[in-house]
Amino acid sequence: MLIRESVASAAAEIQSGALYFHLADRFVHTHGYQPSSSERRSWERSLPALVNTVMEAGLGEVEVMLEYTLPLTSKRADAILAGVHPKTREPSYVVVELKQWTEAHPDEEAPRLCHVDGMRSRPMLNPIEQVRGYCDYLTRFNGALDGREHQIAGAAYLHNATEFGAGALDIAGQSRRGRFFTGDKRGKFIEFLQEHLAPESGALAADALQAGKIKPSTQLIDVAAQEIRDREQFRLLAEQQVAYELVLKAVRNSRQADNKEVIVVTGGPGSGKSVIALSLLGELYRQGRSALHATGSASFTKTMRKVAGSRKREVQDLFKYFNSFMTAERNGLDVLICDEAHRMRQTSANRYTRAADRTGKRQVEELIDAARVPVFLLDEHQVVRPGEMGSLHEIEDAAAAKGLPVTTVPLDGQFRCGGSDAYLEWVVRLLGLEDGGPIAWEPDSKMELMVADSPEEMEAFLEDRRSQGYGARMSAGYCWKWTTKIAPGQSLPEDVVIGGWARPWNVYGDRAVAGAPPSALWATDPAGFGQVGCVYTTQGFEYDWSGVIMGPDLVWRDGRWVADRAASKDPVFKKSTPYEDVDRLIRNTYKVLLTRGMKGTVIYSTDAETRAKLRELVQAEARTPTPVG
Repeated sequence: MLIRESVASAAAEIQSGALYFHLADRFVHTHGYQPSSSERRSWERSLPALVNTVMEAGLGEVEVMLEYTLPLTSKRADAILAGVHPKTREPSYVVVELKQWTEAHPDEEAPRLCHVDGMRSRPMLNPIEQVRGYCDYLTRFNGALDGREHQIAGAAYLHNATEFGAGALDIAGQSRRGRFFTGDKRGKFIEFLQEHLAPESGALAADALQAGKIKPSTQLIDVAAQEIRDREQFRLLAEQQVAYELVLKAVRNSRQADNKEVIVVTGGPGSGKSVIALSLLGELYRQGRSALHATGSASFTKTMRKVAGSRKREVQDLFKYFNSFMTAERNGLDVLICDEAHRMRQTSANRYTRAADRTGKRQVEELIDAARVPVFLLDEHQVVRPGEMGSLHEIEDAAAAKGLPVTTVPLDGQFRCGGSDAYLEWVVRLLGLEDGGPIAWEPDSKMELMVADSPEEMEAFLEDRRSQGYGARMSAGYCWKWTTKIAPGQSLPEDVVIGGWARPWNVYGDRAVAGAPPSALWATDPAGFGQVGCVYTTQGFEYDWSGVIMGPDLVWRDGRWVADRAASKDPVFKKSTPYEDVDRLIRNTYKVLLTRGMKGTVIYSTDAETRAKLRELVQAEARTPTPVG
């Protein structure tokens, strides 16, 4: 959270104007960038409306926690009021979502969505559903609410709206965790607050919520089978829920009105794209709709077939590759979910494709044609191979040529890297994927970052974390030759050699070798530790602790990064691949590798000058792993 204090103190700071400066200062420190003008405007217009109402309710001693970050994510609740329940005397919490809207009405076909006058054309999440989602998420991940789910309530407060202008939003269904009040129902809102909070100090209740042990995040792979076959395992938040609801709405329309619509979901690492994909696939499968999941990643597809489709061929067959639709029936599916769509290629045809199947169509066209509702989930900064060309522009052009509407949903939150916006900002600035140049890392409470002086030090640190029950993996840039053919009975050759330290690459192929898992399972099988993964086996996966070896293909020289194509052993880079493309793809590769860790990342560079730059950027107290033993 950005600020925690009594409501009376917040009221005094609002009166003096100091609160907004404090919020902005804390925002920069926490997230690593300046708050937007809309964020500042929201504080200046909505916080006084909330604080004044709470003061009028006689609850000035209640604690208010502003911009409260939900565990393991970058998503924030506008405010949480912490106090004592007037009847039970237990801690009591009210999550408040504030909106400046004056008029809003629910989507006629999807009541969890709404349309706001004067704002973007695509629907937004109904604020009742938004605050309900925040409450549900908190009860799932904050240990202070374990067995005490009754202690939390939620309300959306549209302080500028009237019942006439926005009252229809309650079609989403109100509940304890999802109440709804407009400005002309302020008296009802005051009554609601007084029902849940006593007029006394809320400091101890706020302490308890802050001290609540954070439960482990739900790993997609661990619950894949239940998600597909049984019931929803994830609580989608904010724009994730918008994307989910828009797809289901488009599916209904495609049948009822014979419509076809393309939906694109964009977002960075850990923003929840694959969670949305799996949630949709599970819901559509349980509804009996014809839906398939497709990706360009062999590792991800094979893993999902094994884990989600365990002992059930029908579920295994839901997972396909992008090149599986060359001869597909036009609109033969209700939905085709194209995950990791940045890995699309120009064409599905290769040298083994039969002449009869060579249609000449681009792969993006084949995927759009295959379903009434094609859904693309992508991150353009994760393109790591020449020939990968999935982009929003590419999809929009292909859809426009067919006269099809495109709805785009950008995901602004993220659930990887401990939910640390500051860490993601550090990575993209480090690699020059955003303007401004590298910035110093300021340790936060969400993500740990360290620089190791040797691969031995990095591995020992990760081994120590594994002994504590955490998952860990080592990965590297593709800077060492890879022995792909291994005779039966032979162990994996130690191809990655750095001084006196040597380790094998992950297995190349679909069979386990000498106890090491096949390549598709390297990121998820505990036996994957001890081998070094590459970008093609890490992409799409996550683990608690990530060790990243930066090889000589990207080094720091004279104040800038220099990509050395000669140092790359990746066979996908041909002599004809332009240097600009090699440079961009190598940087994207390290972005993927550096954003796999959920709890922390340890970096080692084989280049002394690059290590020196990394040490300069990572503060002394955080730069070196804690000695083991």
